[in-house]
Amino acid sequence: MKNIVVLVSGSGTNLQRIIDTIDNGEIQNAKVTLVVADRECYGLERAKNHHIENILIPRGKNFSSELSKVIPENTDLIVLAGFLSILKPEFCEAWKGKIINIHPAMLPKFGGKGMWGMNVHNAVIEAKEKESGATVHFVTSGIDEGEIILQKCFEVTENDTPETLAQKVHQIEYEIFPKAINKVLNNILS
Repeated sequence: MKNIVVLVSGSGTNLQRIIDTIDNGEIQNAKVTLVVADRECYGLERAKNHHIENILIPRGKNFSSELSKVIPENTDLIVLAGFLSILKPEFCEAWKGKIINIHPAMLPKFGGKGMWGMNVHNAVIEAKEKESGATVHFVTSGIDEGEIILQKCFEVTENDTPETLAQKVHQIEYEIFPKAINKVLNNILS
């Protein structure tokens, strides 16, 4: 059984999707052993509702060192699911190849500092992009610069708004996040 730690900052809808796809077998041979939040959020409630150990570590300069203290040694994968804090380079290096993130755009476009949530969708609309989507990638010390694991796009129409893009991207996240997690955990190459 592979052990997953999930980091959250918000409502935890991607956390819920991870839990559901473990239960239905889409993510094989895995369990969420710990959920860590960097602020009070509904993601912690979701963890409690599923009897998953959960911890709140308030954001701040010591977040990464505090996080290091609570992550079990037998953790196989750390998953950033709507997690908004930036992890220190030392933390990223210590868990190299074992931390993944989902990003609401087609990286390498619209990544980096400040590119999260509606900021991304506004930028896509303002740039008059023809497509958007979501990307699952490995986490490195460079923000949104890690190797891409899986991504999927859709066409942006002239009627799309940042809000409609957010809805479409979320549906793609639900589709590709479990596949990427399963791929990394079980060393599936294609």
